[in-house]
Amino acid sequence: MNPTAAETVFDVTVIGAGIVGSAIARVLSGYDLSVALVDGRDDVGEGTSKANTAILHTGFDAKPGTLESRMVHEGYHLLAAYATATGIPVEPTGAILVAWDQEQLDALPGLQTKAYDNGYPHTEIISADRVYQQVPHIGPGALGGLTVPGESTICTWTTNLALATDAVQRGTTLLLSRWVEKVSAATDQHGPLTVLHTGRGDIRARWVINAAGLGGDNLDRLFGHDRFHITPRRGELLVFDKQARPLVDKIVLPVPSTRGKGVLVSPTVYGNVMLGPTAEDLTDRTDTGTSEAGFAFLIGKGRQLCPPLLDEEVTATYAGLRAASDLADYLIELDAEQQYVVAGGIRSTGLTSGMAVAAYIEDLLRDSGKLQLTPRTDLPDPPRMPNIGEAFLRPYQDTERIATDPAYGTIVCFCERVTAGEIRDTFTTPIPPTTLEGLRRRTRAHNGRCQGFFCGAEVSELLDTRGGAATKAQA
Repeated sequence: MNPTAAETVFDVTVIGAGIVGSAIARVLSGYDLSVALVDGRDDVGEGTSKANTAILHTGFDAKPGTLESRMVHEGYHLLAAYATATGIPVEPTGAILVAWDQEQLDALPGLQTKAYDNGYPHTEIISADRVYQQVPHIGPGALGGLTVPGESTICTWTTNLALATDAVQRGTTLLLSRWVEKVSAATDQHGPLTVLHTGRGDIRARWVINAAGLGGDNLDRLFGHDRFHITPRRGELLVFDKQARPLVDKIVLPVPSTRGKGVLVSPTVYGNVMLGPTAEDLTDRTDTGTSEAGFAFLIGKGRQLCPPLLDEEVTATYAGLRAASDLADYLIELDAEQQYVVAGGIRSTGLTSGMAVAAYIEDLLRDSGKLQLTPRTDLPDPPRMPNIGEAFLRPYQDTERIATDPAYGTIVCFCERVTAGEIRDTFTTPIPPTTLEGLRRRTRAHNGRCQGFFCGAEVSELLDTRGGAATKAQA
C-alpha cells in the first residue's frame, strides 16, 4: 500500500506551482530525492504565471549586476532550448523600443549600454524613418527607436504546464488545493523536519522551498522572517482579434520607467494582438478584475501607440497580478539551520528566469552540504507538449493526423479551431484539467471572440464526462 502525503516525509517540498516553483521541482526531481510540489489552487499556473505579457525576455533592460539580470540572461537561453525540446510555442518576433519625446530619445544610448552590460550586444539605435519602416502602423510622432532582435513571444501557459508535467513524470508528487496555513518544526529518527499545515492535511518535509509568488512574503513570515513585502500590482490588458495581427508583427515597447516596462503592443503566439499592461498597486492579492479606468487608460495609450488597432474588435480582456516587492532585486536565500529556501520578489520576469532560478537554488542546496544530490540515471525524456500556437501546424490542419484519428478533424471551438481530439487528449495527461479555465489554458477552447458562447455547452459536457472520469482514475 502506498503511503499518503501525510505519512510521507518528503526530502524537498516546493510551495508554489507557478513557473518558478515548477522549474525548481523539475530540477530537484532529477536527483534521488522525494519531491512534492504544493499549491493552494486547483491547478498549476493559477497565479501570476497565467496572466502576463508572455515575452521571452533577453534581459536587455535589467539593472546590470543584479541577481535578476543574471537570472534573466541565463534563463533566456535555458527556456529557449527547453521550448525547442518540448514544443512550447515561441515566435522570434523581435522588439522595438520607441522614443516619443526628446527625453526618451536621449535615454536610448544608455539603454544600449545597459543591454551590453547585461550580456546582450545586439541592440541598435535607429532613426524615426527606420522605425516606421519596421512598424508602419504605429502612431505619428516617433523620434527614433532601439531594436532588440532577440525578444520573442511565448506561451506562458504551456511553459508552466511543461515544467510541472516534466516534474511529475520525474516522480514529483503534485499536491493541489492545499493552502499552507501554519508551519511548525518537528523531528523524527532521521533528524529535523518541517510540518506544513494545510486545510487538507499536513505535509512533512526535510527541506522547504518557498516559491509562493504573491504569497511568498506571508509564507516567509511563517518561518520567522521579515525580509521583503509584496504589493500586488495589477496589470490589465486588452486582446484584439486575429484580424488585427497584420498591424503589429513585432513587440512595440515604450522606454521603460521605474514602475516597469509600461504599456506595449505585442503579437501573441495565438495570433492576436495585445495592448497593456496597466500598473496599479493594490492591497487585495486576489483582485484580478478589470476596470473601466484601466480600459480608458489603455485605449488612450493605444491611440498614441497604434491608432488603427482601436478600429479592431477586442476579443478579450484580462488582468494579472505581479508580485511587486519592496526590494530592488530578487531575494533567493538559503537558511541551512531551518532547511528552508526562499525565492521571493520574482516579478513578471520569472517567466524567463524561472529555469535559471531553479539552477541557482540547485547550486545553493549542493553548496550547503546538507542535502545529498545524487543524480538519477533513469530520467524520462522531457514531455512533448501539444501545440496551441498559431504559427505552427495545428491539429485541424494536419491531414495525416486526421486520417489516423478523425477526432483531430472534428472542430469543437470554431473561434480557435480546437478539435475534439485535443480536448480528449488533455484528460489522459499527467496533469489533466479539472475546470473550464484549466482546459482553456491547455487547448485555447473558450479563448476566441465568442468567449465560449457557441462551444460552451459542448466543451462543458466534455469536461464533465471525460474530465470527471480522469479525476476518478487519478484518485
